[in-house]
Amino acid sequence: MNATQQLPISNRWFVVFGAIIIQLCLGAIYAWSVFTPSLVEAGWSKAQTQGVFSVGLLFFALVMVLAGRILPILGPKRVAFFGAIVLGLGYLGAGLFGGNSFLLLLFFIGMVGGSGIGLAYVVPIAVGMRWFPDKKGLITGLAVAGFGFGATLWVKLAGSWGSLITTYGLNTTFAIYGIIFFIAISIGSIWMLFPPEGWKPEGYTPPTTRADQSEKAEDYSSKEMLKTPQFYFLFITFAFGASAGLMSIGLMKLFPMTALTANGLSTAQASAIAGTAMAIFFSLANGIGRIVWGAISDKLGRKKSITIMMLTQGVFVIAFQWMAGTPLLLYLGATLIGFNFGGNFALFPTMTADTWGTRYVGQNYGWVFLAYGFGGILGPIMGGYLGDMGNFPLAFTICGVLCLIAAGIIFSFKPPQHAKA
Repeated sequence: MNATQQLPISNRWFVVFGAIIIQLCLGAIYAWSVFTPSLVEAGWSKAQTQGVFSVGLLFFALVMVLAGRILPILGPKRVAFFGAIVLGLGYLGAGLFGGNSFLLLLFFIGMVGGSGIGLAYVVPIAVGMRWFPDKKGLITGLAVAGFGFGATLWVKLAGSWGSLITTYGLNTTFAIYGIIFFIAISIGSIWMLFPPEGWKPEGYTPPTTRADQSEKAEDYSSKEMLKTPQFYFLFITFAFGASAGLMSIGLMKLFPMTALTANGLSTAQASAIAGTAMAIFFSLANGIGRIVWGAISDKLGRKKSITIMMLTQGVFVIAFQWMAGTPLLLYLGATLIGFNFGGNFALFPTMTADTWGTRYVGQNYGWVFLAYGFGGILGPIMGGYLGDMGNFPLAFTICGVLCLIAAGIIFSFKPPQHAKA
């Protein structure tokens, strides 16, 4: 088929528009840090604040496997809409019933909200790759860029732009967000449709080999993919990179506040500077990194791109412990870590497609993405506990070393050498 045949969508770029709307809402999970200072003031430990964040990441990853399995059965539009319902109910429930209760917020924000994100997240990636086989890296980066930019939006609305927390309190802010998420994701789901079977853009000739590979592209089912050692190498690489980035997100306000006040700034000054580092520098770089790394990988290849990204991330994360106490260096560190962290979400889905084919990428990437859930437990929980012990620097050192190990793993990565059975 070619682009002149009747299609379910008049212009494939509408898919990108719908994807960005959806991902802007799903990025709410990265805005969690804006709520943590208020919860600490209410008596929560740092480990408890990171616990909600980690459970949200875990359910995000676990439910994404389910979403990949039901995607071909229900279709992407319905799966995205179900995500809108679940995510909306999670935040609305937190607003109506959560109070300052750790267990209730763990349930509504972590378990229910994380599940809603997991349902909707895979949809724009799977749909986008089908509509843009000629620009997989770039389009995947664009599709998930909203996730990174969303953190800026929701942090600033709750804080300095909208002053929602100051004006209405945490619970009403949660409820407002729940309503917005349901409406916006429902609108974005309108364009979440697969192209007709066999469709390809006009003038596009599929390559005979995959990026970083020497064999003809072949589609592996999830069962077949899980039998290959390459899956576990990619899983570990993603898990280590996710641990570093997610720990940095969880501590991007708490650790710099401690470091800045130790250098003589007032609590108010430190809070404002740390909030800017997270809401502006980290979050914007996170979104930009998804687009830029996706475009780079279309030219450089996924393996080389991931190797460079992990290697530099290891250096940046280790160095951050000495950068966090100086405002300008804090902003630089937040930007560099955020930029590389964002690249994970453009590079790993496309690496999954390049290694095991595009046909089942929705299901296959769900399994690969479990590494993100693993990283969401390892990094933030470790960072929270070490923070309670007064040893934030050790957490950054450990996660930085894991990134360096990940760079070595992916550097030695070789694609499946034989056709699947």
